[in-house]
Amino acid sequence: MSVRALVLSGYGVNCDWETAHVLALAGAQVRRAHISDLTGAPGLAPCQTLDDQHIVVFAGGFAWGDDHGAGVLLANRLRNHLGEQMRRFLARGGLVLGICNGFQALVNFGLLPMLDGRWRRDAALAANDCGNFQDRWVELIFDPASPCVFTRGLERLEVPIRHGEGKFICGPETMAAIQAQGLAVTRYGDGQGRPAGGKWPANPNGAMDDIAGICDPSGRVFGLMPHPEAHYRLSQHPTWTAIRERARRQGRELDPMAEGPGMAIFHNAVAAAKASL
Repeated sequence: MSVRALVLSGYGVNCDWETAHVLALAGAQVRRAHISDLTGAPGLAPCQTLDDQHIVVFAGGFAWGDDHGAGVLLANRLRNHLGEQMRRFLARGGLVLGICNGFQALVNFGLLPMLDGRWRRDAALAANDCGNFQDRWVELIFDPASPCVFTRGLERLEVPIRHGEGKFICGPETMAAIQAQGLAVTRYGDGQGRPAGGKWPANPNGAMDDIAGICDPSGRVFGLMPHPEAHYRLSQHPTWTAIRERARRQGRELDPMAEGPGMAIFHNAVAAAKASL
């Protein structure tokens, strides 16, 4: 049986095509679904469900223009119309990935961090401390003890960020639980494989504990602010020409279309979904 993945689209979601593309490259059978196809709309009944899917992706973008806060309206719409479907989906072992705006929506939905299985808003993605939109590449470092199935085998990764509201914040009890359970899957690094220590620009938004992404206790719901789908190919890296030249001087020729490190997250997702079929 093929792993089926559904990527949300519409209403300002704008990273759905590339996210669907990398999932297909990772071996999934992918479908893009407009939000209204799942939730319905005035005069329009829902025509798709989550019930036949194995992976659901909340892609990046600016759903509803981030009106009322990043990811808020998307989360409300999905919670009100798809709450029971999502409960069934998670109960049978489905995987959920939220990237950037998708991560913001998952937090507002209550699917992250989902401590003790409770759907409630225990955290937030607030405005960047620097006061403006950040669009640049960052280093991510990963917690090998995390239960996250999406990041198995990963130690570090360079990927881009594109957000104005990416500062992860939560209360002290929630943070203690996140740290104790290893749910802080990935943190911003200083470029040398160490935590950024809260320093800008390595930590681009002021996130508490340098947190760039978290998972739920099962490890099957994962959200992160950076965009791994934007480094699915080696030549997407901003220093690609220098990387290629160094390889040539060592007698190696790199294929610009070869897989980039960001693909590992999608390969892991497909492998985890396949293992539960």
